[in-house]
Amino acid sequence: MPPLWMFQAGALAALGIAAVAFYRQLRRLRQLPALSDVAPAKGDPRRGVLYALTLGMAPWSKESTRLHPVSYGRGIAFHVGIFSGLLVLAASPWLGRLPASLVLAATALTGLGAVLGAVGLAVRILDPNLRRLSTPDDLASVALVSLFLASAVSALLAPAALPGFYLVAIALLLYAPRSKIRHCLYFAFSRIQFGRFVGRRGVLPHPGRRVASP
Repeated sequence: MPPLWMFQAGALAALGIAAVAFYRQLRRLRQLPALSDVAPAKGDPRRGVLYALTLGMAPWSKESTRLHPVSYGRGIAFHVGIFSGLLVLAASPWLGRLPASLVLAATALTGLGAVLGAVGLAVRILDPNLRRLSTPDDLASVALVSLFLASAVSALLAPAALPGFYLVAIALLLYAPRSKIRHCLYFAFSRIQFGRFVGRRGVLPHPGRRVASP
């Protein structure tokens, strides 16, 4: 088997390729013509942005999440697991030096994310409505991220699993910019644009809900 540093170098190279791809997508996004709202302003765009990035994402603020709290909670925990798995990847050269309590916490969060990712994949396959709505990329993205989290847990429990973890990480990093995983890049921009629009129109925050001005 090749030495561990070669797997680490491959993961680092994949990270660089993904960063360049995301940067190009971001540059194209910023070059798109901005549409101006000619309607008279009735509110403060900053309040709308603040709401969109805070209470606007709360489960009680959207009907889709208010009516499906279990799915909402599963999605939140899945994404927490993803962040934990990415931190494991960043800290992987020094896993042997990390405190046992930190390793245990990372194992729990990442492992939970892996399990819930697999549950989400099963739901997409078994539920007739979700199956019709899901594209091959949807299934591949959830499966690859879940495998990444599972391999991160393996690396935390057994350092001998690090090469496999790096291989899965390389695959994920190379696939992410070309898949639905790139929504991590667009999410903040879409929420900010949404907040500016509805804030300027005076639609959000909803009447009766206090949101402090920035």
